[in-house]
Amino acid sequence: MHQPRRRDRRLVRRVAPEPARRQAARLTVAGAQVVVVGYFSAKEKDFATLMASAATELAARGARVVGQIVQRRGVSDGGARKMGLPHSSRTLLSHGKVREVADTCEQADADAVIFVASLTERQRHALTAILGCPAVSLADILAAD
Repeated sequence: MHQPRRRDRRLVRRVAPEPARRQAARLTVAGAQVVVVGYFSAKEKDFATLMASAATELAARGARVVGQIVQRRGVSDGGARKMGLPHSSRTLLSHGKVREVADTCEQADADAVIFVASLTERQRHALTAILGCPAVSLADILAAD
C-alpha cells in the first residue's frame, strides 16, 4: 500500500529580512509612544543614568516614553557565573521580563520598544513577533538620523 503523498518539499523563495537600520529609518519616533528596555550587568552601577539619557535622546526626537524596564544580569551568584551570556539568545531577556514588557506595551498602547542594548536580526524579529510592536535598538534609531 502507498503512503499518502506529502506536500511538495521544494525550496520556497524567501525574501531576505531587511536590515535593522532600514527598519529603524522607517520607524518614525516623532510622536510615537515607546517603551525603553535596558539590559545591564551587575557591574554597571550607573544603569539609571544610562536609562535616563536614552529617554532624553528619544524625547529630543519627539518620542513619548511611556515605560522603562530594566533587566539586570549577574546580581545573584548563579547569574554572576553566566553574566557574559544573555538570559535567552532568542530574546536577550528572561521569559518573565519579556512578558512584563509585553504587558507594559499593551497597557500603554506603545508604538515601539526601544532597547538600549544592540539587538541581532534574530532577536529583533523574535521580539517584534512576541511583543506585537516593532523592537529596535537605540543605536539603530540614532544612526537613522
